[in-house]
Amino acid sequence: MNADEKAVADVLNQYEAALNASSTRAVMLLYADDGVFMPQHFQSSVGAEAIRSAYDIVFDAIQLTVKFAVQEIRQLSPDWVVARTNSAGSVKIHATGESKAEANQELFLFQKVAGTWKIARYAFSTTNPAAV
Repeated sequence: MNADEKAVADVLNQYEAALNASSTRAVMLLYADDGVFMPQHFQSSVGAEAIRSAYDIVFDAIQLTVKFAVQEIRQLSPDWVVARTNSAGSVKIHATGESKAEANQELFLFQKVAGTWKIARYAFSTTNPAAV
């Protein structure tokens, strides 16, 4: 990995820690101001205010305990990097106290903003579908 790809890997580690801490504040430090959060089964949240609101809703509803495994990080240009990850762990639903397995695949697009790598776009989908 080159230096930019290593810096993006560090941002992914920070994002994992922010999720596990249920910290909207820490998540927001990692997003570009015009970022887009695209969770499965929900409309995209575009821009800082919408992203902040979405994470507040998520963290009010659940507690994540997840670990990211980086599958690839590729620099596309001096200011753009794409990363593909898988995550696994558990999710605790605050309303019921129930805990269950959590597993996703994720795609991140990072943009260098004022010399710092930020999440520009983030989408994920489950790899642990609900039982039918």
